[in-house]
Amino acid sequence: MNMFDPHVHMTSRTTDDYHAMNAAGVTVVVEPAFWMGQPRTHVGTFEDYFLSLLGWERFRASQFGIRHYCTLGLNPKETNNPDVADGVIALLDHYLEKDGVVAVGEIGFDDETEAEEKYFLLQLELAVKHQLPVLVHTPHRDKKAGTLRSLAIIRESGIRDELVLIDHNTEETLPLVLDTGCWAGHSIYPETKMDEARMVALVKQYGPERIIINSAADWGVSDPLKVPKTAQAMRDAGIAEAAIRAIVWDNPLAFFAQSGRLDEQEAGVDVLIDQRQAFEGNSVLRGQTPVVHG
Repeated sequence: MNMFDPHVHMTSRTTDDYHAMNAAGVTVVVEPAFWMGQPRTHVGTFEDYFLSLLGWERFRASQFGIRHYCTLGLNPKETNNPDVADGVIALLDHYLEKDGVVAVGEIGFDDETEAEEKYFLLQLELAVKHQLPVLVHTPHRDKKAGTLRSLAIIRESGIRDELVLIDHNTEETLPLVLDTGCWAGHSIYPETKMDEARMVALVKQYGPERIIINSAADWGVSDPLKVPKTAQAMRDAGIAEAAIRAIVWDNPLAFFAQSGRLDEQEAGVDVLIDQRQAFEGNSVLRGQTPVVHG
């Protein structure tokens, strides 16, 4: 079964991670723009970051048989930085037109400040303007209140519910999201957020409709194999293969295909691996024999 990890920060991962993910069945990923662990101080660093998601990282993924797409946005943490916020919004109006960008995101709340709400709304407006879906980050603290506030802002913006993926859900927030027409994402983590057993219980209770899972793997303690591991946990718990396929393949494909930049049929075709290739003169290899197949 091909699998799709619709929220994984591969810039922070290694080539070994790409190889392991592909071996486990992950063939498509979406990498949302996010903060880098420390504040960025210049708008130009965002532009270089966006270019890397559209260029080098997409190439690097292809060298291990994985199709790479991205979402671009000003993340909630950095909306609170007045030195960069308006400049990044101006950049986004240009970069959201690029091939490979399948949504605006991650946007939403971190500390639920006035600045976060302002730029949340501005980026929802950009999504409507560019006819793109949106990926919404829900806060780690006071998640229920943050989710309710996010849903209210989404209604205020006028964007259609089916174009919105609310991420990082828990048992407390999932029913709130499913009561709308939005999609519900779940980040499966080694220690925090959601784990495999809890996700299995949610699928048994609510079924697979509009349910999506991801690893949200980044530079911290995380696991880029959580999508295949959760698929196996669902299988072991007796969940039907059709439901598993919907959650790890059909649903994320259907959501991001709304961008018009992800072809659902093409996504199921194996990527040609040719490690003889280079990007801007750079290869993923360091003296190894190139792999060529597909």
